[in-house]
Amino acid sequence: MAELSNRLNRLAPSATLAMSQKSSEMKAQGVDVINLSVGEPDFNTPDHIKEAAKKAVDENFSRYSPVPGYMDLRKAIVAKLKNENNLDYTTNEVLVSNGAKQSVCNTVMALVNDGEEVIIPAPYWVSYPQMVKLAGGTPVIVNAGFDQDFKITPEQLEAAITPKTRMLILCSPSNPTGSVYSKEELAGLAEVIKRHEGMYVLADEIYEHINYIGRHESIAQFPGMKERSIIVNGVSKAYAMTGWRIGFIAAPEWIVKGCNKLQGQYTSGPCSVSQKAAEAAYTMSQDCVETMRQAFERRRNLIVELAKQIPGLEVNKPEGAFYLFPKCSSFYGKTDGTRTINSSTDLAMYLLEVGHVATVGGDAFGDPECFRMSYATSDDNIREAMRRIKEALAKLQ
Repeated sequence: MAELSNRLNRLAPSATLAMSQKSSEMKAQGVDVINLSVGEPDFNTPDHIKEAAKKAVDENFSRYSPVPGYMDLRKAIVAKLKNENNLDYTTNEVLVSNGAKQSVCNTVMALVNDGEEVIIPAPYWVSYPQMVKLAGGTPVIVNAGFDQDFKITPEQLEAAITPKTRMLILCSPSNPTGSVYSKEELAGLAEVIKRHEGMYVLADEIYEHINYIGRHESIAQFPGMKERSIIVNGVSKAYAMTGWRIGFIAAPEWIVKGCNKLQGQYTSGPCSVSQKAAEAAYTMSQDCVETMRQAFERRRNLIVELAKQIPGLEVNKPEGAFYLFPKCSSFYGKTDGTRTINSSTDLAMYLLEVGHVATVGGDAFGDPECFRMSYATSDDNIREAMRRIKEALAKLQ
């Protein structure tokens, strides 16, 4: 029988990648599409990082690396965690993987047993629930909507915990909303977690440096939380290195050993040349990070201003990452005469086909009232995209 495994049939395809692919197909057909669906910086990797990669090639870094990554890179990550986050880790508590996405999946697969529950605040990154399902766990979705700036409260977290709870997945700054948890908000969540033995938090901090409110705060900083936290981070967003595929976890050594065992069986160590590039990213000048952060902040201000001028959209002001997640439910039930909008996915498809702007419906992120736009593109693209969106939405009556 030509059947895929039950494990694979439990999974849904990535909506963000699907929309980006459809956008690319339309472009290939000659349609002028502005792509606001993709979650990657539009900048090139800084030159000094590329030079480090070229040097690595010349120095024959072309063989298998250790499964947890080169020692020099892990030392650089340990120094980064100390200097930027005031967190004390050893190299035995760091594992480098093929992108932060693998780091998240490694952690879930290593810690979650069949039937155990993982609390995931919604809106969430599309892959979190799917990874939990892949591990045989049960995603427990806790809704944190527009009115609470897309952040869960300690009371909501406590109410969601059961004897089967194994983990909380927390993303700050957030994909898809751009919301950032304050130190006080994280402290409240930490107190809840510490009351429940055997519960851990996977802290996805990949957007750490794209932050518009000052210093990044990590939930691992609070007393008793380093032992309960798995920090996930990497070079993709801050250093415009998405294609280099380097992420890492920082966690208790027993968790790192488990993830190392898993990674050793299905990918082994990450790309050797990419690791040397990442080492340069962490150890050399950080001016490029701030330059890109300032550009993203300018674009954030621009897209928020333009989105607020579109009748029917409700817009908050994201504090990090490079996404806007406006509420669009006022358009549900409306029509342009040929099609009716019944969901955020319908709206995203309408904006692509009529406005020629690629976005992603909030259904995929666990919030059916909103949709996601990435402003990791030029100011001119943002202005033109928002003009097209405003024009397209005005046709809905």
